[in-house]
Amino acid sequence: MSNPHLDDDLVPEQVEGYTVAEKKTIDEYNKLDAEDESLAKWKASLGLGSADSAPYPVQPGDNRKVVVVELALEFPEQPELEPIRINLEDDQGKTIVGKEIKFSIKEKSVYQLVVKFRVQHEIITGLKYLHSVKRGGLRVEKLEEPLGSYAPNTQDKPYYERKFTEVEAPSGMIARGTYSAVSKFVDDDKNVHLTVPWSFSIVK
Repeated sequence: MSNPHLDDDLVPEQVEGYTVAEKKTIDEYNKLDAEDESLAKWKASLGLGSADSAPYPVQPGDNRKVVVVELALEFPEQPELEPIRINLEDDQGKTIVGKEIKFSIKEKSVYQLVVKFRVQHEIITGLKYLHSVKRGGLRVEKLEEPLGSYAPNTQDKPYYERKFTEVEAPSGMIARGTYSAVSKFVDDDKNVHLTVPWSFSIVK
């Protein structure tokens, strides 16, 4: 089985003609032309211009821009199945490094990937989630999911949550077995905020 860390081609697709906008600080964004209606709506969608809530506290020396708090698989059509939750943050707010992630999924179960994350220090634009799934060294799935742009979290909104489209697990003797995978969180500037290797089994 191949090492998911060596999945070097797991990079976002390039959109022809797309140029990454010049980065600005939160203060610079707040001072942009208030008469521009589309800009005002975009700023409001990020929660800019509002002083109703204090920034979410950041630990001294923590320079991370995107902190992935939890990955989860939920089964909205099968409430009898317990969600699979993978906590990626310890009690001190640090990312858990080197944690072995393994779980099983029943064949034909309909699951939904849920990502919980926090943004700190600055606005993140064009955040994407990517993953690659392999079996026996051969890729069987590659996913790129745009997550959007986000302002730093506040005490009133301590994290963001994104739920992906529901997927049905494959079934049959050929589909059952163990798979290796790697997930990445990447932004417009090609900064990789987190790489998470994991594995799972499809069971009867």
